[in-house]
Amino acid sequence: MRIARFTTGEDPRFGVVEGEPGSEALAVVTGDPLYTPLQFTGERVALDTVRLLAPVIPRSKVVGIGRNYAEHAAELGNELPAEPLMFLKPNTSVVGPDDPIVLPGQSGEVHYEGELAVVIGRLCKDVPRDRVDEVVLGYTCANDVTARDLQRSDGQWARAKGFDSFCPLGPWLVTALDVADLRLTTRLDGETVQDGRTSQLVFGVADLVSHISAAFTLLPGDVILTGTPAGVGPMRAGQRVEVEIEGIGVLANPVVKHSSD
Repeated sequence: MRIARFTTGEDPRFGVVEGEPGSEALAVVTGDPLYTPLQFTGERVALDTVRLLAPVIPRSKVVGIGRNYAEHAAELGNELPAEPLMFLKPNTSVVGPDDPIVLPGQSGEVHYEGELAVVIGRLCKDVPRDRVDEVVLGYTCANDVTARDLQRSDGQWARAKGFDSFCPLGPWLVTALDVADLRLTTRLDGETVQDGRTSQLVFGVADLVSHISAAFTLLPGDVILTGTPAGVGPMRAGQRVEVEIEGIGVLANPVVKHSSD
């Protein structure tokens, strides 16, 4: 099931995406699927008449995982970590499909990082690996945008990964998806720059959710970014970056300069 968060100019609503590519419609539901069972209103809205929003705005946190693909760790000259390398992004970094990625004036080297994102569906702590499916609501595409020069200079990653607009999510949330071996590609102005598979993750989804929940209580709507394949690189204002994951869809965002630059 594909669950989208959208607006037609009024308050955000949720709907289930139905139909074939090019003729999809949203079957509108009441409330927020994070907290209430799906209940259809009977209203249907053509997908091409709405603005899609980030499928979730984390109430608490975005937990990122660094160096979780061997070739990506190697391309930046890093060793693989012995256990998942965690960092946090603020929820104010989240934007949705077609929202601009804003290049901050503090950085001259902002990179794309296409990733599979996991959305938590219920409050949980110390989740065993064999029960992770019980706490995951679904999956979406993510771009873990990173100011690479600030990541190097700061020595820690909060600023480099935490600017407003540095966590695009979308286009919707997909439930009950087998993510063991999905193709993940990133395109810059239509050219493929990343091409990997989730089977190449050093630590898989079950490992990550279990490990992270041993450190942090996870809340409904929290997002876990699972890491990026090799091929990361810089984006410039005027370009467009697309992250596509098999079985989910395409997350596309334009890149712009900060208004003060």
